[in-house]
Amino acid sequence: MCSGRVDLDFILRAFSNGEDGVFIGGCRLDECNYITHGNYDALSNTYICKKIMEHLGLDPDRLRIQFMSGADGNLLAEVTDDFTRKIKSLGPIGTSEGIDSKSLKLKLDAARRLVPYIRLVERERMRLPIKSKDAYHDFYTSDAFNRLFTELIGNKLAASQIMLLLREKPQSTGAISEILGLSPSEISKHMNTSSRHGLVRYDEDIKCYALA
Repeated sequence: MCSGRVDLDFILRAFSNGEDGVFIGGCRLDECNYITHGNYDALSNTYICKKIMEHLGLDPDRLRIQFMSGADGNLLAEVTDDFTRKIKSLGPIGTSEGIDSKSLKLKLDAARRLVPYIRLVERERMRLPIKSKDAYHDFYTSDAFNRLFTELIGNKLAASQIMLLLREKPQSTGAISEILGLSPSEISKHMNTSSRHGLVRYDEDIKCYALA
């Protein structure tokens, strides 16, 4: 299977199901067996997913991608052994990051809900016209990408987490802030936006936000 078929949702679902690490193996860049060069799609997905993980408070080293040929058996063994040691040193997902299992699942499920939207903005705003390892590295580690991520994805990730949390029961700003690790000012900003869109309301009687 082409590594380009490894959808962002597959990676997030694996973490949501409790996997401590995800390893993606693909053919060497610029040596794709298909004209689509899907391994570059896998590379961009990996960069974006690592950024999502950072945003959620997860160690991005839990995700790794490696490009190799069918003749690179020794390299595959070395890389997978190294990755296994790394994941063992990190421990169970969420533990080293200080995130409890319930909060972790909520964060990952919130990210998964946005995958169709993320696919769209990646295609329209983040896809590079030139396919090269250096070009991808330079773009996805740049301040320009960080700004795009915050504008297009980061804010929606926070809002998605809040919406899932409010599905369970009404919550105060303080409670949301404590559960999600967001500042009260961030919560207020997202609540104001969601309120204008008719998604949430503030219940004066219980001093909490609830779904509209």
